[in-house]
Amino acid sequence: MATSATSTSFSFLSSSIFLSSSTQTHKISSTFRPSSCRTLPKPFAIRSELATLPILSFTGEKIGETHLDIKAAPPDTARAVVHRGIITDLQNKRRGTASTLTRGEVRGGGKKPYPQKKTGRARQGSTRTPLRPGGGVIFGPKPRDWSIKINRKEKRLAISTAIASAAVNTVVVEEFGDKFEKPKTKEFIEAMKRWGLDPKEKSMFLLTEVPDNVRLSSRNIGTLKMLTPRTLNLFDILNADKVVLTPAVVDFLNERYGIDYEGDTED
Repeated sequence: MATSATSTSFSFLSSSIFLSSSTQTHKISSTFRPSSCRTLPKPFAIRSELATLPILSFTGEKIGETHLDIKAAPPDTARAVVHRGIITDLQNKRRGTASTLTRGEVRGGGKKPYPQKKTGRARQGSTRTPLRPGGGVIFGPKPRDWSIKINRKEKRLAISTAIASAAVNTVVVEEFGDKFEKPKTKEFIEAMKRWGLDPKEKSMFLLTEVPDNVRLSSRNIGTLKMLTPRTLNLFDILNADKVVLTPAVVDFLNERYGIDYEGDTED
């Protein structure tokens, strides 16, 4: 079933990828023949979401069509897979360098501040106690490793599922790297408007390579992210309101995240 790419709204949680539906297509299931003394187990499904996307020229006219055919998780596990992928990315970015000093590490405090008895005050053995200003910190943070592990296939499935969910808000444009003779932000904004993009909305451009004039023309647009397949990440996919691809990138996604991908190493 072809998915329309002309919708103007995108909701990650309400996408058809994450809702149970009987209209999903390209479903390959393997079932086991039941015996007379057992029930039929739940089939395992590997689904490939097919979306037909129009290709726009630099002037905003439709010049052809392309297909986005990538693997996606089943509806009952899609939310969990994507959630695990985004949590892994965000948590692995934590450096874990926060550190505080305990009362044994704070400088000073070797002298007893006042006598033990005959003052009417509480006993104090050091000015660096956590109960006094300038003292140590009780149960404060120490350097630690926050990183968690995720399997390569699970991470790839999370990214492909997110891309499939964003297909309804994806725009495919022809290669426009040679269209900018010099860096000009105004011309880049005009091109975005011709493609139906609002400069005030968050957009993610995924290109095979980013020419210097394109990079310089778009770097002053705060709502825009310019990525390559090497820097593609799950957070920017989910955070974008619009996703812009080129035909070469669509071929890369179909090859890298398609149902026939057999690679076992991460590029």
